[in-house]
Amino acid sequence: MRVGQVIGSLWATRKDEALNGLKLLVVQPLHIGSPAKEGAPFVAVDRIGAGVGESVIVVSGSSARNAAGDNHIPVDATVVGIVDDMEVS
Repeated sequence: MRVGQVIGSLWATRKDEALNGLKLLVVQPLHIGSPAKEGAPFVAVDRIGAGVGESVIVVSGSSARNAAGDNHIPVDATVVGIVDDMEVS
């Protein structure tokens, strides 16, 4: 799992049919315990209603496909949680 901040939305009128009806977000990975950015932004499927500016938990790989609802959906990343607070010791 990774933590990131939603920095935008993405719309694609032409896409794989398995992606129809799925909300796509642009997520900026964050360094846990710090506001520092970590890596390039990526696109993730949103299954929980996250919005721009929110910190989110993202899964990738087969976990992302499973969380998106079908192991045959062509996704790399899925938002599975919205972070309310984080404390790192």
